Amino acid sequence: MKKILTIIIISLFFFPLTAQASTKDIVTFSKCIDGDTIEVLKENKKMKVRLLAVDTPETKHPTKGEEPYGKEASLFTCEKIKNAEVIALEYDDNSDKVDKYNRTLAWVWVDDSLLEKELIEKGYAKTAYLYGDYKYTSLLQIEEQKAKINKLGMWGEQKETTISPIYLLIIFILLILFSIISPRFRKKMKRKIKAKAKKEVKKWL
Repeated sequence: MKKILTIIIISLFFFPLTAQASTKDIVTFSKCIDGDTIEVLKENKKMKVRLLAVDTPETKHPTKGEEPYGKEASLFTCEKIKNAEVIALEYDDNSDKVDKYNRTLAWVWVDDSLLEKELIEKGYAKTAYLYGDYKYTSLLQIEEQKAKINKLGMWGEQKETTISPIYLLIIFILLILFSIISPRFRKKMKRKIKAKAKKEVKKWL
């Protein structure tokens, strides 16, 4: 009887650990993408992974361009996954498995440390895209409040966003075109042409 009770107690003690471990996939590094998206290899197949419940500033957005601390977030994530000994994906029961871009949604563990939490701690990410009661949401929100209070990363003084030379060139061209088609500009040019024509006529008289 004592042996049976001992077996039951041991089983109850270790079962949660076993159940939790079974929800994780061990993967390897493939490619850096940005602060909240990575590419990994699972059984030699490439998989794009979107970090669950966080959003980092953009680096190459078609309309937003490069946002403050986008590069820092991207470099931080890249360094963590490149140098990790173990990368594990944990799936949340209250989240979809993939998003609309067919990226896998997961908690990303890097050497037993939650990458989403580390990004938020440094002010490189904020909690976002919460469509359910996710496992570590409360933890992330607490760390976000700390980052805000300490004015870390994106919560501190905003760095000036660099303007692309292409945008400056476009603005310059538009200003020239506007000045050419402007009625005032046309009148001014007409006066100049008339004045020059009169001078030329006087020379010949």
